[in-house]
Amino acid sequence: MSTPRATGPEQPGWDWGPFTFRLPFYHTRLYWPEFLQGIALASATGLALVPMMTAHFGLTFEQAVAMSFVHGFLIGIAPIVFGEPYAPGWVTPALPLVLTFVLTGYETPTERFQAMTALTLDLAFMLAVLGLTGLGRRFMEWLPAALKASLVLGAAIASFKRVFIDDAPDYLFAQPITTIAACAVCLLFIFSIPFRALKLKYRPLMVLGSLGLLPGFLVAAAVGPLVGEVSYDIQWGILVPPVHEVWQQVSPFVIGWPSWEMFLAAAPLAFITYIILFGDLVTANEITREAQADRPDETPRIDTTRTHLSVALRNLAMGIFAPFFPTQGSVWAGVHVVIVQRWRQGSDHMDSLFSGIHSYYFMGIPFIYFLLPLLTGLKPLMGIALSLTLVLTGFACAYVAMAIARHPTERGIALMAGMALAIFEPWVGLLVGIVASVALVGSRDAEAMEEKIAAQERAYREARKPRS
Repeated sequence: MSTPRATGPEQPGWDWGPFTFRLPFYHTRLYWPEFLQGIALASATGLALVPMMTAHFGLTFEQAVAMSFVHGFLIGIAPIVFGEPYAPGWVTPALPLVLTFVLTGYETPTERFQAMTALTLDLAFMLAVLGLTGLGRRFMEWLPAALKASLVLGAAIASFKRVFIDDAPDYLFAQPITTIAACAVCLLFIFSIPFRALKLKYRPLMVLGSLGLLPGFLVAAAVGPLVGEVSYDIQWGILVPPVHEVWQQVSPFVIGWPSWEMFLAAAPLAFITYIILFGDLVTANEITREAQADRPDETPRIDTTRTHLSVALRNLAMGIFAPFFPTQGSVWAGVHVVIVQRWRQGSDHMDSLFSGIHSYYFMGIPFIYFLLPLLTGLKPLMGIALSLTLVLTGFACAYVAMAIARHPTERGIALMAGMALAIFEPWVGLLVGIVASVALVGSRDAEAMEEKIAAQERAYREARKPRS
C-alpha cells in the first residue's frame, strides 16, 4: 500500500540531494498489468543484445545474460533511486551507429569493450556538464532542424544497413521467414493507420496493439518451429548470472582504460547520442504534461537537471561495471506512453505514475534473468529480437526525421548527412551535417529563410516598378 498523498503534489518519497528515493511497496504499489507486461517485454528486449555480445564481443551466453542483468538493474533503479517520472530504456536510435563504430573500428573484444567504455564515459561527462550549467536546453533550442533530421535519419539508415546488409548472414538469412513475420506483425500493430482505426472499434485489438513488441515475439515463437527455423532446448533451474566473470572481461579496471584517441574518436557519437536522448526526454515531458490535465491529484516534478545527473551517474556506473553503449538512456517512449495512458484514467486505475513505472520494472529487481527456463526458451529468438528492435527503430527514426525536416532542402541535407553518418565515422557524418546545414539553410530554419527571402524579393520587385 503506497503512502497517502495530498491532492496536487507528486508522490511522497525520501529526498536526497536533487533526487527522490521511493521505496517499492511503501511509497508505491504493485500493479499486475504493468508487472506482467514488464516481464514479457522488458526481458525479451533487454536480452536482444545477447547474440551480439556472444558473436562479436567474446562473451559466453551466461556472461552476456549477466551483462544484460547489470543493464536491467541500472535501468530499473532510475525511477526508484533517483525519482525520475519516466519509463527508462535504451537510446535505441543510436544503437546501430554505435555497432557500426565499434565493430568496424576495432578488432578484438578488449578493444571493443574499451571503445564502449569511452563512449559511455564521454556521454556521462557531457550530461553532467550540460545539465549542471543549463547549456543542454539552450543547445537544443539552437540546433537547426536540418541537422536534427540528419542525425535521426542517419540512425534509421544505419539500422536497416545493420539488419539487411552487415548482420544479414548471421541473423536474417538464418531465420528469414520468422524474422520477416515478426517484423511485419509489429509494424502492423504499432504503425498501421488502418489498424489504428480497427483498434477504436474492437477492444481486443486495442489491448493487443498496446503490447508493443510482444505480438511479434509470439508470432516468432509460433512460426519459427513450424518452418524449421527455431528449435527450443529449454533447461530447468536457476541461473546465477556470473557478474564477477563479466567484471574480469569487460571492466576498464581489469582490461585497461581506453586511450585518449578512443575518447576523442567516440566524442562525436556520444554527442549525437546526447541529442537523441534529449529528444526522447522532450517527447516524454510532452506526453506527461498532456496527460496531466486528467490527473490534477498528482503532479510529477519534471526537472531537466536531475535527469541529466541521474543518467550521467547510470552511465558512469555502466562504464565501470558493464560497458555496452547506449543501454542507459532517459526514456523508453513506447512504454512510457502505455503507462501514462493508464495513469491518466484516474486514481482508481493507478494511484501514482511512479507505481505504474515501478511495477513495469519489477520493483527494481530484474529477477527474470535468474529463470533458466525463460532464458533458454528465449535464446533461439534473441537474434530475431535484435533484428526486430533495429527494424522498428529504423522505421520510427525515418518518419520522425521526415517530420523534423519540413523543407525540401532540409530533407536533402538529412539524406546526404544521414548516409554519411551510417557509412563513415561519426565525426565525418556530423561534419557533413553541420557544413551542409550552414551552407544550404543558414542559421535559421528553411521555412523562415524562405519567407524572409520572399519578402525581400517582393520588396525588390516593388522598388523596380516604373513610377507613373
